[in-house]
Amino acid sequence: MDHLVPLAEAWDSGAGTWTAKEREAYTNDLGDAPSFIAVSAKTNRSKGDKDVAEWLLPFEGDRCTYVSDWVATKMRWQLTVDPAE
Repeated sequence: MDHLVPLAEAWDSGAGTWTAKEREAYTNDLGDAPSFIAVSAKTNRSKGDKDVAEWLLPFEGDRCTYVSDWVATKMRWQLTVDPAE
């Protein structure tokens, strides 16, 4: 399992201003299924800390859901979305 929106991306998108408690809540968020994504180790390495402008799932049929879940996660946590995303 991996964070859909990686921790470094969340940090760059506003989590850097959060309290330690808010960052911990994000890190351990199990309240919304799209916050995490099941990926293979190989896919996880290729994804790294990239955002949706830099990396998408290999299977095109899953990309729409991935991007939709990405935006929903950012909105849920009030993180910024840059123009490239």
